[in-house]
Amino acid sequence: MQPALSVLSPPGELFGVIPLAVAVYVTAAVFFGLSGYALYQRVFRLVLLGRKDGLRAMLLDRPLQRLLQMTVIVLGQKKVLQRVARLDPKTGRRDIAGLGHALIFWGFLLFFASYLVFIFGDSAWRDFSSTILSAPGKHVYSLILDLAAGWILLALAWAAVRRWLARPPRLSKLRSWDAARILMFISSLMITTLGYESMDIAAQGVAGGEVPWRWAPISWYLAQGWQAAGISFGLADMLHGLFWWAHLLIILSFGVYIPFSKHLHMVASPLNAFFHSLEPRGTLPAIEKLEEQEHFGASRVQDFTWKQLLDGYACAVCGRCTDNCPAHLTGKVLSPMDIVEKIKDNLVEERSVHLAGGEPRHKLIGDVITPEELWACTTCGACMEECPVAVQHVPTIVEMRRQLVMERGELPPTAEQALRNIEQRGHPVKGTQYARSQVAERLQVKELSEDGHVEVLYWVGCQGALEERNLKISQALAKVLKAAKISFGILGAEETCNGDPARRLGNEYLFQTQAKQVVELFKKYQVKKIVTACPHCFNTFRNEYAQLGWSGEVVHHSQFIASLVREGRVKPRRKSERWVTFHDSCYLGRHNGVYEAPREVLQAVVQEPLIEMRRSRNQGLCCGAGGGRMYIEEEPTQRVNWLRTDDVIATQAEVVATACPFCVQMLEEGVRSKGVAEKVRVRDIVEILADALDEEPAAPRAKS
Repeated sequence: MQPALSVLSPPGELFGVIPLAVAVYVTAAVFFGLSGYALYQRVFRLVLLGRKDGLRAMLLDRPLQRLLQMTVIVLGQKKVLQRVARLDPKTGRRDIAGLGHALIFWGFLLFFASYLVFIFGDSAWRDFSSTILSAPGKHVYSLILDLAAGWILLALAWAAVRRWLARPPRLSKLRSWDAARILMFISSLMITTLGYESMDIAAQGVAGGEVPWRWAPISWYLAQGWQAAGISFGLADMLHGLFWWAHLLIILSFGVYIPFSKHLHMVASPLNAFFHSLEPRGTLPAIEKLEEQEHFGASRVQDFTWKQLLDGYACAVCGRCTDNCPAHLTGKVLSPMDIVEKIKDNLVEERSVHLAGGEPRHKLIGDVITPEELWACTTCGACMEECPVAVQHVPTIVEMRRQLVMERGELPPTAEQALRNIEQRGHPVKGTQYARSQVAERLQVKELSEDGHVEVLYWVGCQGALEERNLKISQALAKVLKAAKISFGILGAEETCNGDPARRLGNEYLFQTQAKQVVELFKKYQVKKIVTACPHCFNTFRNEYAQLGWSGEVVHHSQFIASLVREGRVKPRRKSERWVTFHDSCYLGRHNGVYEAPREVLQAVVQEPLIEMRRSRNQGLCCGAGGGRMYIEEEPTQRVNWLRTDDVIATQAEVVATACPFCVQMLEEGVRSKGVAEKVRVRDIVEILADALDEEPAAPRAKS
């Protein structure tokens, strides 16, 4: 009986004269040289024009954690598959495009490994694959590759339909030809794979050998067709060699094309994921040695860090960031994808000028990117949450804001007034009738200047101290802390803005000035633990004050009161609300991962199960106040908080709860503007909890 023969066999000598190993390695060396040169000139040389901030340190900083991060994001396709697993908040359907992308990507990895074994290994030593894999292992691999070629062709056909017949708005029309070339490259690789495998099987079949169908079912059935058509051994053997060489030349040509295409992200995204910041997402980088700097922010590509320039090459131009950007969703000019792409395009298009250190023809801020785009950002982090390749849009945008504010003095008038208020009064609030000196009396708590021996510093914050609506939140939190018999105090008149609005608006100097004042206060009173109801203050203290040398325990009030309820130190006496939905604050949720604590508090005090909005948790929509937008006038037809209010109304809830004073103000304005203020109330979670501590409900509100 004829023994079963192998598949995936390489052809013989090229032209019957040149040894296969010589032909393969010489050809590969030429193409690798061209590809490497293009990558160096178009990528690495340009990326290294950026500031080298932390490059050496990042190579040594938690390398195993970085490697795991890269593996999960790139090899595991984490962000891509997350989108498949959840319902799209706009359409209510699952976006299965990510599954097609993942299948193509994983198939590509299988083929990449096969090139090392079956092309470069077997061409040098014909028994290489059988030796390292064993005969059964080689057969299993041939089966996997055969099936992978089939599923990739199906995924590519679906991708073509989606790209040209049912295109989602987020996909760029400008890059359709690039996408077409990529699809043709990958399709031709799969076709030539099935071609050389089926011709190999057909040639062996004509010669009297037998290759079991289960080793390569698709190619085996194709081979039966070639044999039924009467193909000769010589023709099948020749076509096997042609398909094999065509496949090798196509993959090598693909490698040369990649540096010139959007699929450069295949090379850049693993690096981008490895070097992605390990800090919490809400952390903005500091300007080191501020007093010694000659320039501030970024006005040209050399002013960005090398990592921020790498972001542009890693960008897959998928549009997911823009599709989820609240500014873009409300008709503003900002597209996070376009920001990083414009920087990359300017870098490449004027590469000779940048390399020579000259002045580019187009100004980065003004000609390439408009100030309106930069000021539209709420720094909510939705773009970074959605990005499948770890691009960090927000720090790049803030870097350009620093240029506008600190170098040019160009910023919206209302934002300029807010910064001036911080400088002169220690807070950004306009037209307040209150003073910090009144807070202790209104909350009936002691100041640290009277008694510094307390367990917890309650940081009231500018909003909690100076806005009438938010004073009610501060009073409710004080009531809960007293009920739990917590030893706490406030800074009162000594409290000042911690600098968060200044940093997000681009005035790093003012941020550091304010932060240093606050750090001195913390040192003066030996503050070890802080509780605050403001997610922005929470984020700044928790993540950014370490840059100034202060560290301590920082807890958001949702976390603190959830632990008090859990431990039985606070015991609600009744259920205080019925139909409640919860709005996630960006700086509490996406930036710091606090999702469960506020829900835990609400579940202890509301009558019915929480109603989740269609955009919630890490998909939550910004209220519109972040990134200093609280202090920037917004076009009345483009308000982010109105769009979020629509989400609230859609739940038919009686109360929208949140855990942020900014969100409370924005949502209250939203329900008033939408004419539903009598149907939907906006409350902080601690207000609801404080009500639940009373045996009788509070008197109903007077109708306005």
